[in-house]
Amino acid sequence: MPIYTPPIKDLQFALHDVLNVAQSGLPGHDELDRDFTKAVLDAAGKLASEVLAPLNIVGDQQGCRLENGVVRTPDGFDKAFEAVKEGGWTALDCDPEYGGQGMPYLLGVATGEMFVSANMAFNMYQGLTHGAYSAIHAHGTDEQKAKYLPKMVSCDWTGTMNLTEPHCGTDLGMLRTKAEPQDDGSYLITGQKIFISAGDHDLAENVIHLVLAKAPGGGEGTKGISLFIVPKYLVNDDGSLGDANGVSVGNLEEKMGIHGNATCVMNYDGAKGWLLGDLHKGMRAMFTMMNEARLGVGLQGYACAIPAYQNAVAYAKDRLQGRAVTGAQNPSAAADPLIVHPDIRRSLMDQKSFLEGARMLTMWGAHQIDRANQGDEAAEGLISLLTPVIKGFLTDKGFDTTVLAQQVYGGHGYIEEHGMSQFVRDARITMIYEGANGVQALDLVGRKLAQDGGKHVMAFFEMVKAFCKEHGATDALTADFIEPLKTASKDLQAAGMYFMQNGMKNPNDALSGSYDFMHLFGHVSLGLMWAKMAVAAQAGLDAGDGDTDFLQTKLATGRYYMKRQLPMTATHLARIQSGAAPVMDLDAEAF
Repeated sequence: MPIYTPPIKDLQFALHDVLNVAQSGLPGHDELDRDFTKAVLDAAGKLASEVLAPLNIVGDQQGCRLENGVVRTPDGFDKAFEAVKEGGWTALDCDPEYGGQGMPYLLGVATGEMFVSANMAFNMYQGLTHGAYSAIHAHGTDEQKAKYLPKMVSCDWTGTMNLTEPHCGTDLGMLRTKAEPQDDGSYLITGQKIFISAGDHDLAENVIHLVLAKAPGGGEGTKGISLFIVPKYLVNDDGSLGDANGVSVGNLEEKMGIHGNATCVMNYDGAKGWLLGDLHKGMRAMFTMMNEARLGVGLQGYACAIPAYQNAVAYAKDRLQGRAVTGAQNPSAAADPLIVHPDIRRSLMDQKSFLEGARMLTMWGAHQIDRANQGDEAAEGLISLLTPVIKGFLTDKGFDTTVLAQQVYGGHGYIEEHGMSQFVRDARITMIYEGANGVQALDLVGRKLAQDGGKHVMAFFEMVKAFCKEHGATDALTADFIEPLKTASKDLQAAGMYFMQNGMKNPNDALSGSYDFMHLFGHVSLGLMWAKMAVAAQAGLDAGDGDTDFLQTKLATGRYYMKRQLPMTATHLARIQSGAAPVMDLDAEAF
């Protein structure tokens, strides 16, 4: 069975040495001192490693099953879900008015990483509920919030988001699900939704579906879409459960991965629903869920790869194969361990440097969300700009990382004995759901760059420039971190300039380069995060604080990323500047 070790020291380093959360000035953050966060992270890590991780392979092998209209989850999921609820983990960063603990979103992300690494499919049941909670909290009436949120905060009731239909995915303007208004203010919802994660299960007594549908008078396209609360069981005025609603599971999808999560076809046959937010403004309310979900999927992308990397390291240290080219490192045995070979080191360093950079970017993004929630418009602009980067880049590279980890095992990684294929199969979905990564790239280039007159991307460039100026005279860091970051940032600015000069004349010039731009932006973002971590690590070494070996390892890992990964920005820029012709010149019939 694969191992999983919670990376408490790395999480603490990100929270305190880099983000300096306790001194951030945000309400409630002053309580997040090292002792407090360590206690929280230790408890979450214990639950993740001892309860959730052993069920990961169980969920993969058993999957979910549909019995008499009810979805049954794998053995042990019910007891584990109760343990998560009893520990208060579902309520960590929720509003105290509805039973939450009121902790910062950032702390929820830090604990969430460990839960995802331990058992991604299991964690989706509570993770999707948090997104539905956020949408109702932001857009619901006081009555709706009082009726639904306390039970959703505790996960006595779970939540879903229902967008996709058999004939339309990204193009939501084509959806056909109808909402017919009733005299009592409710609507009757009729239609079919597919790919609904955690659409039904036996872990909670009710499921609160948030469903996009078209109500009369909305017109064509996405402007006519509204969002509705549609519970599996109707909720009485006193909060008790009433009759079953007109909602049923038509089928369970057979999937490549995340077998432990129920991916459902949901049928709505005149189901009773209530408008959430404004009529015909459903996309606005849904994006409250989707933006949070996209950062969460970015987290899934790298967090799923963490145990894959940990197991690859253990295997590389244990497996004896060949001799080191410089001479035997293990002369008493027949061969040296894999980890002595430079190509294995390259693979493991690729994995390690990406994962630690990805963690830092995700936690930095969560910190921006906490700032935005306190009214910081600049932080809101930055995280809006970087959401497609976090989702798209981290899931692409996260999947690549699971493949690299599997490759360390050679043929043993391809068979099921060591469990490495599950990490690959589970990670693959992160590149697809909550907006496929090609769509994330189009959103970044087609919408986010020009948002508010380009103010937010310019703010990003200024942030990088100010950071480099502040730390440019740090002799120990300048050559290895600051100068490479400057070069990469210039590549990103050159790509943006190319879009400005050519995109209006030929939009395909911009769209053909959008995917490369997303990855270019991702590398620059991780370069910035590594530079921030290097500054923090060097400061700790200079002060004689902390674990010297840990801090020196951070610097060595960061130098690897800056020298071996960050130069990819030049390749992406060259692809972008080649324009649309190499992409579009071939006639469709010639494929």
